[in-house]
Amino acid sequence: MRRARGALSSAGLEINFIPAAELARRIRAREVSPVEVVAESLARIEQVNPRLNCFCFVYPDEATTLAEEAERALEAGARIGPLHGVPVAIKDLTPTQGKRTTMGSYAYEHWIPDRSALLVERLLAAGAIMVGKTTTPEFAYSSFTESPLWGVTRNPWDETRTPGGSSGGSGAAVASGCVPLAEGTDMGGSVRIPAAWCGLVGLKPSFGRIPLDFLPTQFDTIQHFGPLARTVDDARLFLSVAQGPSERDVMSLAQPLDLGEAIDASVDGMRFGLDIDLGCYSVAAEVERAVRECADALAGAGAVVEEVDVGWGREVADAWVAHWGVYLAAIFGEKLEEFRERMDPRVVRLMEAGLALGAVEFKRLEFVRTQAWKQLAPILERYDALLCPTMSQVARPVGEDDFVWSADRGDGLYYGLDMTAQFNFVSQCPALSVPAGWSEEGLPIGLQIVARRYRDDEALRIGAALERARPWAGRRPPI
Repeated sequence: MRRARGALSSAGLEINFIPAAELARRIRAREVSPVEVVAESLARIEQVNPRLNCFCFVYPDEATTLAEEAERALEAGARIGPLHGVPVAIKDLTPTQGKRTTMGSYAYEHWIPDRSALLVERLLAAGAIMVGKTTTPEFAYSSFTESPLWGVTRNPWDETRTPGGSSGGSGAAVASGCVPLAEGTDMGGSVRIPAAWCGLVGLKPSFGRIPLDFLPTQFDTIQHFGPLARTVDDARLFLSVAQGPSERDVMSLAQPLDLGEAIDASVDGMRFGLDIDLGCYSVAAEVERAVRECADALAGAGAVVEEVDVGWGREVADAWVAHWGVYLAAIFGEKLEEFRERMDPRVVRLMEAGLALGAVEFKRLEFVRTQAWKQLAPILERYDALLCPTMSQVARPVGEDDFVWSADRGDGLYYGLDMTAQFNFVSQCPALSVPAGWSEEGLPIGLQIVARRYRDDEALRIGAALERARPWAGRRPPI
């Protein structure tokens, strides 16, 4: 029997904050029903979404029907997948067959894809139940999730703050207990940014680890799918389901990782380089303090942690912004003429800059990118991973924007918020954001772990060691 929607049961809130891997185990063990799990997910969405605006679409009837089918499969002893009955959310940038995918833009307000992205197909084939689609800034352009079409998305830790972006709807959905696992895309930090500002785990896998097949270009190497999750093991579970080669993405890696069923959380004898500012960032004191505490915790677990200097200047971040403008202009620029007046003016500004950049100038951005790698490579040859903040500040108030923070203040420092985009320029290196602590105001802070090329397993291992030393999954936002 279907429970009335909107009534969150006394046990429902507890179910809603169970990590995905544990929830899947309990469903398999018949300790909890997929029908109950999905009902509580839908009730939680109904409870918090009017305040957070993290979902632009919710599918209660379809999700309930799928949960009932999942329950019948268990009763019949059918073979089931590793995410059987687990509710998930998909970002509104990612195509879903037969369901509107707006990308936060009036230009795609009524677009209904005739095919899902391969990642979505793999999650659903593993038994996950899509309960809704999450908000994104227009074309996923920003680290603040607000769009002309859907408005402002808010952070469950403080509703006056942004959850980050561009996968901010997914971050807010997981952090508030609507779903235990959500999909995001990451072209410059769009998974890691909301992970840091929502107190979650967010992984940018190695480039090609998860096939990405829905964009008109497969040959630009900044693009990634990744999970927003409550625990490192949930990120591992997502990656284990989503990874693997496919002819639908010519750049997908031929050899998947053996991710097993458990993460070795030992860092005894490992070596890490610690760089607080990446050579140029102005980092808030409370962010630096939390990151150093994490480094101390890893050292206490047997690792060697030493200060290093990557030595990047803001020219690396600026080169990424220029690249991003070309990327947006190439993919969405044809919509400018018709929709300019209904687009976010900051998106228009970025696309116009991209359209104005010459081919030779664009190619020369690779010179900056190459030099950045030459500076990072010796560090990753010596150390198992680089540790640094994910964001230079805690979550900012809604209504601000990236342009305010990236302006040159004349003191030689870079005040940009994210410390993530440069690692999309060296995209073969996985980058994992994990909770580093909380500010005095109770806002989450993220630590970024950048591992050697294609060693997603090592990034997860380091994150799991920190999770063991400084547990975070039990913390809940006040909403």
